[in-house]
Amino acid sequence: MSVQIFLQGKFTGVEGFVTAGVSPESEPAESVLTGRCRWISLLSDVLPRAILAELGLAKILLGWSGGGGFFLVVPEENLAAAEEILKAAAAEAAAKSGNRVRLVWGWTENLGDWITVRKRLTESLFMALNTAAAPGSDFFEPHAAAESNEDAAAFAELAAALPDAKIAGWDPAAPATVALGAGKHQWPIGQGDDAISVMRHTAPKAEGPGSATASEMAAQAEGRHGWGVLRADVDGFAARLRRVQSVEDYVQISLLYRQFFAGELELLCAMRGYWQRVTVLYSGGDDFAVYGAWDALLELGREMQRLFQRFAEANLHELPGPEGKTISMALELAGEEETLPAVYERAGKGLEAAKTAGHDCVRLFGAAIEWRQMQHTGQLKDILLRMVREFGCSPQILSELGGFYRDKPVESARPDRPWRYHRRLGLMLGEHKDRELLRLQKALITDIVGKSPTHVKLRPVGRVAVEWAWRLLEA
Repeated sequence: MSVQIFLQGKFTGVEGFVTAGVSPESEPAESVLTGRCRWISLLSDVLPRAILAELGLAKILLGWSGGGGFFLVVPEENLAAAEEILKAAAAEAAAKSGNRVRLVWGWTENLGDWITVRKRLTESLFMALNTAAAPGSDFFEPHAAAESNEDAAAFAELAAALPDAKIAGWDPAAPATVALGAGKHQWPIGQGDDAISVMRHTAPKAEGPGSATASEMAAQAEGRHGWGVLRADVDGFAARLRRVQSVEDYVQISLLYRQFFAGELELLCAMRGYWQRVTVLYSGGDDFAVYGAWDALLELGREMQRLFQRFAEANLHELPGPEGKTISMALELAGEEETLPAVYERAGKGLEAAKTAGHDCVRLFGAAIEWRQMQHTGQLKDILLRMVREFGCSPQILSELGGFYRDKPVESARPDRPWRYHRRLGLMLGEHKDRELLRLQKALITDIVGKSPTHVKLRPVGRVAVEWAWRLLEA
């Protein structure tokens, strides 16, 4: 009787590859970065299916795939052939990525309980990730620092062609290449049991064919025209997978998260407020990245967090512990003449900062706050907008308030003289007899610096609200 082999693969070095620089002679950085993200997403879906198809194995042996990894079952007698395909794919992936992307895999027999099997599989994958160079190998020989301009153009072409593609194909002669509409083995792109579900929403141009650039999406933002990158990641997802007690639960939970992100994000991006203003870079098993108009990204992030909370309550309430039940995000806005790879990289660092601050957090405008504080932050933002739009307060008040959060506050609001915060706020708001304005003024002071004139607590929600309102008021 044949022994079942659990085979797990993983693409590493993706972050450095995605944000790597592109020579001036090659395609625009936006198209190349988008193509790189989608190549990894597609390849991690196509490659395990191709292994099963090439070896004549049943489709049901595919556990999960996508998001830079995959898990499948192969009979013991087919393991050597599967590894030959993986070795060829790894070599081509390294060549296409300028030796940045590594495909590693581990395997173990399906013998014993899942806890023991998972431990052996993890150790096998760890060994592949940390294998020392063999004596006499060319491991330390210099390699190309980046892919060629032809490869960069191919990634840009992939980004442009994927939104309208209906078929993803694979050929053994090019095992790390995803051919759209061609190949020895082919699969439909979209929804269905055998289909490849890959996020490919791309904001169209307002006029004419083609996809909108970041600057074109920025022009649609309310208030200050600007764009940014939103990145999200589930808190404790790896720990949640380690706690499952069977391979069936492991596969089911992995698919559950992937289907949630692919389905909900695709549906949201198709709505009127987002479809011309955001472009999805990728959607994985526990994370996603989107870029576009800054205000659309902010609202998209809030809605995705609300939907994920409902998803966790409906599907994960019986699972013990908080792991995998919250999501953290980071929104980074682009500076003048800043490229998408640079902002994407900053968003990744911002996401790490948000996850360091705690679970279920979001980093906005340089401050990390909990998602449960977003409603209050929005209310404070509305107060600031009302004071300017309805009661005629000078918009300069927002600049003054923002000064409280600078590394070197203005002299009139020094941290060692906290009472001056209250006095400065009073001078900025002026003397008004309108009761509603006085109520708003009191609420504003309390939320920004606290009630006590002797102990100042500059709340992060105040900083986010001030920056939020300031960008909405700027034309």
